[in-house]
Amino acid sequence: MNELGAINPYFFVVGCPRSGTTLLRRMLDAHPRLAMMPRETHFIPRIYERRAGLTAGGEVTPALVDELLADRHFARLGIAREALEQLLTPEEPTPYARFVSRIFDLQGRARERELVGDKTPGYVRHLPTLHILWPETRFLHLIRDGRDVCLSLLSWRKGPRLAGRFSSWAEDPVSTAALWWEWHVRLGREDGWSLGPARYRELRYESLVSNPGRECLALCHFLGVSYDDAMLRFHRGRERAEPGRSAKGAWRPVTAGLRDWRTQMPVGDTERFEAAAGALLEELGYERALPSPSPAATTRAARLRERFARELAAREQTVPEVFAR
Repeated sequence: MNELGAINPYFFVVGCPRSGTTLLRRMLDAHPRLAMMPRETHFIPRIYERRAGLTAGGEVTPALVDELLADRHFARLGIAREALEQLLTPEEPTPYARFVSRIFDLQGRARERELVGDKTPGYVRHLPTLHILWPETRFLHLIRDGRDVCLSLLSWRKGPRLAGRFSSWAEDPVSTAALWWEWHVRLGREDGWSLGPARYRELRYESLVSNPGRECLALCHFLGVSYDDAMLRFHRGRERAEPGRSAKGAWRPVTAGLRDWRTQMPVGDTERFEAAAGALLEELGYERALPSPSPAATTRAARLRERFARELAAREQTVPEVFAR
């Protein structure tokens, strides 16, 4: 618990990967009262759900230190063994949530900021676990038009390692990307809505880049801090002008139109994507280019959806309710 009585992690930024969460992270990190973890953590729900280095009741054992130091994501945080061991309290059991809070507090003290958040997009699939650990924490769920997410995923070197884990990727990466996007977004919404508006807030990427001042004001209200326009100047002094850098690598200011499926996605790909995930596009208010996909596209999408859901279940991954129908 920090000096204001708030428990860190104070909030999580989540969403389907390639939805703009790095931009949102940088904007939040520029706020004078907020600090973001320097890297995506990844380990938090995995360790708790598997009880790795923990007792059955979720209390820390000395083995947790070794477990963390062996984790490649944790290693990027740059926390030494001695610092971790100092977070343990040998005289009494340390709940896992309290131990992780102390790790976040380290970042807060280093940055001289009270409230510390984390941006790990994949945590959108673990909201219930994180809520159990920290019932008061807040979740910012960033949602982007899935067709733009698909474009980004297909050109991303990590794409085959993520969505490519599903067997349908080899047959149809576009439809697989659509189902992969829908899986993340639906899980976040299903779990987030149950937490209520004080703990869960959805934000559209398109609104963030078209009206960043308005959206940052609303974000600050949700997080209980005063608005500061430093959030819009997150890029100052960090820009990199070398040719060939991506917008992320170049630290560009908020820039709309970096992806535009309307001009960059072939019509056939658009049809396959919308046949697979068009219902969610409509629920979110995104206009479909092809309201009535061909029977062949619809049949193909239904077959791939069934396969996708089977693979989720086989891997003991949570299946969204609509996938199970």
